Amino acid sequence: RTGEMGGGDEVRNKQVVLRQHVTGFPKEEDMAITTSNTIKLKLPEGSAGVLVKNLYLSCDPYMRNLMNAGTGMPGYLPNYTPGS
Repeated sequence: RTGEMGGGDEVRNKQVVLRQHVTGFPKEEDMAITTSNTIKLKLPEGSAGVLVKNLYLSCDPYMRNLMNAGTGMPGYLPNYTPGS
């Protein structure tokens, strides 16, 4: 909504959370969609920033390794921790 900064809209924050380390091809049950408390969408007064809404998420191939237990990329990126 252009020009409607006001007090900022409150929205629910949805997150995709890893339930467990993935074995084989990732499955729907390996992930969970959670909704945290509401957050206020407000840009600082005079800011030239832009608020965007994600419609789709993608998973790059390197991320697949981080979903496994114990593989990761030592010295570069640690494995994802289930529940976070």
